[in-house]
Amino acid sequence: MTLIEVNRLYKIYDDDGVPTPAVQGVTFKIDKGEFVAIMGPSGSGKSTLLHVLGFLDRQSDGKYLFDGKAIDDYSQGELASVRNKKMGFVFQTFNLLSRATVLENVKLPLLYSEVDESLWDGMAKKAIDSVGLSHRLDHESAKLSGGEKQRVAMARALVLDPQVIFADEPTGNLDSKSGQMIMETLQHLNEKHGHTIILITHETYTAEHAQRIIHILDGKIDSDKKVDHRRQSDEFIK
Repeated sequence: MTLIEVNRLYKIYDDDGVPTPAVQGVTFKIDKGEFVAIMGPSGSGKSTLLHVLGFLDRQSDGKYLFDGKAIDDYSQGELASVRNKKMGFVFQTFNLLSRATVLENVKLPLLYSEVDESLWDGMAKKAIDSVGLSHRLDHESAKLSGGEKQRVAMARALVLDPQVIFADEPTGNLDSKSGQMIMETLQHLNEKHGHTIILITHETYTAEHAQRIIHILDGKIDSDKKVDHRRQSDEFIK
């Protein structure tokens, strides 16, 4: 079942009156439960595309349907609600509160939700367990390793059980071992929990953990292929 559908999507920025195209007429679909990598070099338009797909920005032209409804048909309030309830975000820089505990960081999205506060701890602990960090529950985020910080960010993205997780260069600030663990965690969430994953990366090794790679070049789709020899994660480490 299709979750995301874009048709001839454009994003053009105005740079002092000079139009600068970042995304140029891309068309594709992503099904629920897919793990898709959007890959390309720096400046190719992949992060801009993620911002549009994640309701963080609007397209300049073309159609974008999320779960069957066009983005142009959402009010600003509806966009914010869908972004909070149905989308989770993981960024390269973690964006954690350094003095807050793991549990406190993961509960943050619940502050902006309609979920009863009595349920917050249970939901956050479930998300933390799903990324293998239950043993770090009360640790301050500043005292965690880079890989652990990124897994906290994943748990925070998962706490409201979103339909899709957008991961923008999630291994970019990590060493190779920590980066591998992050990719194994994403694969685990996709295969065992059924989350749709959209990964933004410039690394072939990272992209090959996905089921499919959409390669972006100069704002256009250069190729869109299934991964023939998908990298299999080792046993998920808790």
